[in-house]
Amino acid sequence: MSEPDALRFAEGLSFLKGPHFAEGLRFFKGHGTENDFVLLPDPDGTLELTESLVRALCDRRGGIGGDGVLRVVPSRHVAEVAQLADTAPWFMDYRNADGSLAEMCGNGVRVYARYLIDAGLAAAGPLQLVTRGGVRAVHVPAVGDISVDMGRPELQDVPGLTVAVAGWSRSALAVSMGNPHVVVAVPAVADAGDLRQAPTVSPAEAFPEGTNVEFVADAGRSRIEMRVYERGSGETRSCGTGAAAAAFAAARWWGGGGPAAYDVRVPGGDLRVRQTPNGSVHLAGPAVLVASGVLDARWLAAVPAP
Repeated sequence: MSEPDALRFAEGLSFLKGPHFAEGLRFFKGHGTENDFVLLPDPDGTLELTESLVRALCDRRGGIGGDGVLRVVPSRHVAEVAQLADTAPWFMDYRNADGSLAEMCGNGVRVYARYLIDAGLAAAGPLQLVTRGGVRAVHVPAVGDISVDMGRPELQDVPGLTVAVAGWSRSALAVSMGNPHVVVAVPAVADAGDLRQAPTVSPAEAFPEGTNVEFVADAGRSRIEMRVYERGSGETRSCGTGAAAAAFAAARWWGGGGPAAYDVRVPGGDLRVRQTPNGSVHLAGPAVLVASGVLDARWLAAVPAP
């Protein structure tokens, strides 16, 4: 490498801080019902994630490809959650594909937990993880599906809430799972049409930071089907918090208002949602690690600075 090239290389890496980049940035790829993520181990808490780096990583043609990025970092290295480190030693720093911050991800937290177990960083069994949506209790068997306590759904009062897409408009429910969801009932999930563009949610001012939108159809026998448009990512093959919100709404529409207990079919597979007597919702489903590798330093150098 010539001296000018070396200088440009160093300048390109100036915003990527920490010892990770001396040997290349290690990554893992995983998915939960085909909701896929790039995982970046950060044991020392020195990795600075920028929006441009996240977007580049999630690019399905120019990068690794994913619906989001999971930074795997000990809670003690994150000032705002360090006080929880004794009981919840790991913080899930989740970013949407567009680089924006997200409070919680039900599929992502299961993939994150699977990585911790497989990497020998935690033991199989019960595990507490910190997210921006709060502490989540996860149960991770040595093999098989992983379950997570998603907390209590909260029905939000948004008068006149509607979703418009594919030439139609319907009333909807607003449900918080620690992150915002708008759930709309449809005769068939195909009625959502082409979700390459975000559905129109009204009143927009009710969701100043945007919202996830779930389209839910009753499939009978405690089953529902769902498609989802995730804020910051577009239509994804699955959404764990969305499945929990959809099941909660479905119980109000078709379950007589009782506890949510549904098998949820999403384009990427099947999830199970069960509401406990205390109101919290448990989500269970697969979590798969697909690959690992090291990002090429020249590729990293070409990522635009923030």
